[in-house]
Amino acid sequence: MYTQNTPVHVKLWHREFWHLALANLLLNMSVYMLIPSMPQWMQLHHGMEQTGLMMLAYGVGLFLLGGFCSFLVQHERRNHVCLWAIVGLMLSYAFLYYGVKLGPLPFWVLLLIRLCCGAFFGFTQMVLMSTLIIDTCESFQRTEANHSASWFGRFALSLGPLSALILMRFGTSSVAGFDTVLVGSMACCLLAACLILTIHFPFKAPEDKVRVFTLDRFFLPQGLWLFLNLVLITTAIGILFALPHNIIFYGMMMSGFLLSLIAQKFVFVNAELKSEVLSGLFLIGCALLMLLSHQKTAVDYIAPFFIGTGTGIIGARFLLFFIKLSHHCQRGTSQSTYFLGWEFGLALGLAVGFMCCKASLAACVWSSFVLVVAALLIYQFFTHTWYLKHKNR
Repeated sequence: MYTQNTPVHVKLWHREFWHLALANLLLNMSVYMLIPSMPQWMQLHHGMEQTGLMMLAYGVGLFLLGGFCSFLVQHERRNHVCLWAIVGLMLSYAFLYYGVKLGPLPFWVLLLIRLCCGAFFGFTQMVLMSTLIIDTCESFQRTEANHSASWFGRFALSLGPLSALILMRFGTSSVAGFDTVLVGSMACCLLAACLILTIHFPFKAPEDKVRVFTLDRFFLPQGLWLFLNLVLITTAIGILFALPHNIIFYGMMMSGFLLSLIAQKFVFVNAELKSEVLSGLFLIGCALLMLLSHQKTAVDYIAPFFIGTGTGIIGARFLLFFIKLSHHCQRGTSQSTYFLGWEFGLALGLAVGFMCCKASLAACVWSSFVLVVAALLIYQFFTHTWYLKHKNR
């Protein structure tokens, strides 16, 4: 039986779960593919500040449609709501693609497209993770399902940029290969939609008096401090992504994710509850100091490996914290809150990396290091104790 200290692990379940988990991987990849590619294209036509604002617009967009999630999934077929949101995300990529091919669009139009990209992706994730995946599993499997599905999204953080770097080699040099990446993002969305279409979801009668705008399936107010601590950590990671990285960096980061999965099963099974977050932050802090080293041959492999390991451990543990902090029937809301903290932090970090640090190695690394230390101290002396007092499971 799953206990507070024992992380859950992947089981081979039914076809529906794996189709939805793969759809989650593809949707996250479609967004993360823009992390290394969009800045290169933006800097051909705009400056660092405009690049940072593009990243921030995506982060703001994540919150725009979440309040309508509960109303729509109650009154429409849940899978249809998700599919329409995926169509909206694909259209955002399509508009951006034609803007890239036909010439640079006005900056305010780019901001609007990026805002829509964040809004549709955020809404898609809320429906997929907080409703569809939960509804395909038995009640005793739902924590494990949430844990397993979230790992697909986590691996996309390395797979997406890695795929983009490969695709950029086949694009038009005048647009830094960004056009090919956008085609790849649209293809990922199309494949995700096809996977969702293979599953039948029966229509459920809506509950009485469902408000059009509500925090249900959107944001968990009692998880605010956990949310802020997570944003602080992912902002530090996002700042690092503002730096130019190669395929080796993202490949080693993926290896770190794999190690964190193994570590959860064999290293942290009977460890103290706070050890995972503290160990993850320590590994990320060590990686940041390594990036300042002149021993680049070793650092190019070890630093991203540590970042992937630390990020994977922290992400999995915070997800379980959010689930255990929620009340009855708030599991979906806890999923959405975790997603918003994770994704908004990455977007905010990218914005800070371009607007404030100007994508400078020393400035980005030291800014990230300060945030990691602050997150560690806040978690050690406040958040963990607060969580133990307020958890409900």
